[in-house]
Amino acid sequence: MNFQKIYPPIYLSLIIVLSSCSTIDGLRFWKSDEIDPDEPKKLVQIPNQQDIKILWKNSFDGLNEIGNFLPGFSKENLYFSDSTGNVSSINSKTGKENWSVELNFLAAGTSAGFDILIVSDVDGNVIALNQVDGSKLWSTNVQGEVLSRAAIDAKVVVVKTNSGELIGLDKSDGNIIWSYRSKLPLLTIRGSSSPVIEDNLIYASFDNGRLGAFELASGFQIWDGAISYVRGVSELENLIDSDSDPVVDSGLIYTTNYQGNVNIFDTSQRRSIWNYETSSFYSPLISRGMMAVVETDSTIRAFALKTLQESWVSDEYLNRELSNAVNFKGSLVVGDFEGHIHIIDLLNGRTLSRKKVSKKPIKTIFSRSDSLYVVDEAFNLISINI
Repeated sequence: MNFQKIYPPIYLSLIIVLSSCSTIDGLRFWKSDEIDPDEPKKLVQIPNQQDIKILWKNSFDGLNEIGNFLPGFSKENLYFSDSTGNVSSINSKTGKENWSVELNFLAAGTSAGFDILIVSDVDGNVIALNQVDGSKLWSTNVQGEVLSRAAIDAKVVVVKTNSGELIGLDKSDGNIIWSYRSKLPLLTIRGSSSPVIEDNLIYASFDNGRLGAFELASGFQIWDGAISYVRGVSELENLIDSDSDPVVDSGLIYTTNYQGNVNIFDTSQRRSIWNYETSSFYSPLISRGMMAVVETDSTIRAFALKTLQESWVSDEYLNRELSNAVNFKGSLVVGDFEGHIHIIDLLNGRTLSRKKVSKKPIKTIFSRSDSLYVVDEAFNLISINI
């Protein structure tokens, strides 16, 4: 039996109205002139006080989604890898390639130190390469994806897996010396902080919102502390991942986490001595007696280190998906989702200069010597001077 659909006149009228709307916005009869709170803030035109020059640009393959492909440096060379498995040695001044090798698909960027390079692939292999020619020295499977750069010491290579395991590898042959597994929450954000080596200790932050200090040689945990505690009732509200590297400076450790705090720990007291409620994916910037934090919504908040009082707050880049902040010649530098870099006075938050250097979102900025290095979402590596 065949059935035919019968459309009453009112239904026919509705169909005509729907088909005549070119976009869904045409159906928003309640549409108002109110500003969308998630809309990126438009840039205000400024007179540039500094000349921003692009020195060179190299393009690689893949998609740099979470911004964890960072360059490594050694002497005059820069080492860079992309998600498709290309690893290159580049002269940091000229951008000229020294050598390039191809590996399996990679999960994180390049670490350089003590004559070796460390990269990690998507299958959980930690791979050591010779800095001179890129030849493979060893490869060790750590049974977990490594989404952050390794920390390299004269004898030990330390990596942190996405499952919350901190692992020490013998630098000479890659054998696993020790491991420590943190307790993971049920829900985490894709991303991971890198461990930091300082005075034969390892400092690492974890997805459970805690900071830990470990002996480098044995992996023995000396102390740990909470960057923040959960405050919500749902799993989403209780996301407190720390995806930013700890910053160790003058006996203090500066940390941040998502939906948590910026927190300062004293290494001698082995405890937190100050915290401020905020949410950030990036490490705090410490420079010129100031601490600046790029918050999750791209608000920039700065504190005077002497008093730890809030010095200035800028919402000039609200929702512009800012990159990490770096110090360059005394200024704060960030990138945004439209490919601009912004030079900001660290003492008062005023924008000094800006330049569009890419058509893609800026994911990471590094400063070294007299140059800035920018990595965008499309794996363009750009050298900049100011």
